[in-house]
Amino acid sequence: MARLPIGVQLYSVRHDFANDARGTLKAVAEMGYEGVEFAGDPPIGKEGAAEELKGYLDEFGLKCCGWHTPYHRVADDQIDDTIAFNKTLDNKYVIVPGIPGNLRQSRDDWLKLAVQFNQVADRLAEEGMVTGYHNHSVEFQPLDGELPWETFFSATNKGVAMQLDIGNAMSGGGDVVKTLSDYPGRALTVHLKPYSPSLAEKEGHGAAFRQVIGQDEAPWDEVFRLCESTAGTEWYIVEYESNAYPPLEAVERCLKALKEMGK
Repeated sequence: MARLPIGVQLYSVRHDFANDARGTLKAVAEMGYEGVEFAGDPPIGKEGAAEELKGYLDEFGLKCCGWHTPYHRVADDQIDDTIAFNKTLDNKYVIVPGIPGNLRQSRDDWLKLAVQFNQVADRLAEEGMVTGYHNHSVEFQPLDGELPWETFFSATNKGVAMQLDIGNAMSGGGDVVKTLSDYPGRALTVHLKPYSPSLAEKEGHGAAFRQVIGQDEAPWDEVFRLCESTAGTEWYIVEYESNAYPPLEAVERCLKALKEMGK
């Protein structure tokens, strides 16, 4: 399989981006990142906002490899505006990064969400776009006798992308290799987030995310093998959330590590 491009989730450098969007995009491009995934409520309705961001992407040779789009932005009354905004960015990946807690209290709730996401996926497919869901840890903790991740993705069609966040899944006790194996063709974009269970055990939850990619305990060789064979992955996306390093330094360290690993 051809080499997969590497993007960065801008949540990793959110304060830098909020203070200087153009400068931050320039910095990650100069590091060697090929794309960026935006996060947060997109400035839909703010005149020229999408065009301004697209201008920066074009200026620095970056592609938009996703937008972490709040759940309410894929509702029936907002999805047309969401589509228009993302089309300006040439972004096809409309990824929902989480579900409000009151809507995911039971297995039945997750099945209802699956129906809704199938409908969103059908609507986006008309525009050459996809929706997807990004996990935290709760999706890998049993609910009503089943993992919510399995409840949801067993009930959604292939138009709903599985954005597996490696570190988040591991923090919830998930088996990321099994997950990638069980859902071939579904993991269109994958979050490369480092995680070390031994540090979690010794020093607490936050410490587990401290190490950069390659120094942690994620099963990267198997993750890469599956992403580059059966998982259908189109983008690797680095996300780093610890404060062990300044944000821009952290994502540069992660990218350098990936390059040293042959990515």
